[in-house]
Amino acid sequence: MPHQELGPNGTVSSFVEDGIADVAFGHPKSNSLPATVLRALAEEITSVGQRDDVRVILLRSYGTAAFCAGASFDELVAISDKTAGRDFFMGFARVIIAMTRCPKPIVTRVHGKVVGGGVGVVAASDYVIATEKASLRLSELAIGIGPFVVGPVIEHKVGPGAFSAMAIDADWRSAEWGERNGLYARLVENVTALDGAVAAFAKQLASSNPDALARIKKITLAGTDHWPQLLEERAAMSGELVLSDYTRNAIAKFKNG
Repeated sequence: MPHQELGPNGTVSSFVEDGIADVAFGHPKSNSLPATVLRALAEEITSVGQRDDVRVILLRSYGTAAFCAGASFDELVAISDKTAGRDFFMGFARVIIAMTRCPKPIVTRVHGKVVGGGVGVVAASDYVIATEKASLRLSELAIGIGPFVVGPVIEHKVGPGAFSAMAIDADWRSAEWGERNGLYARLVENVTALDGAVAAFAKQLASSNPDALARIKKITLAGTDHWPQLLEERAAMSGELVLSDYTRNAIAKFKNG
């Protein structure tokens, strides 16, 4: 069963088959994440995660270019006060919380480049299979802010050293770097191989003991109970920084460059 067509304002869609909830998100601008897509994605993951007929969630994005370009620049530029800024960044927080609190394992299919908030989505996944072209970048510092909201889940996945390097040096990391540091569990050569690997692994998990999978997930996320409060504080921090003249100029330069 195919996903619906990608809408001009972004789309989140899903279907369930043989115990696998196939969830897809997308936006015409390189699968960026405006507030509407973030909200719908968090709600969809929460919803399918509560279904008795779902054993595993397969997360993917639309198209064949970027997996996710991160925050919507149009919405970043439009933020006019601290409250609006906090509310925008809380969209990323809610997706991360929905993914990490979901009792079902989330297998993510990464077919292309991953930027900013998209790296947070990858890190919040339980198992990620990517192509060798799926390079990653935390670009937040380059636009005058920092990866504050996505930081805790990325650091939890890769450790403080790798996260610090990625956050301070806002340049591209290869897919091999992502696999070496734990963001990717497995790399494959191309999209054809990716589709086969993702389908086979999701099917394998769907036939595994759901109680065991839920307990494995709980163990791997031990020590994260404070994240809802922490991410809200980080969202407020980002919402304040995005209003500075430095950040506004950096975003404009980055967007037009």
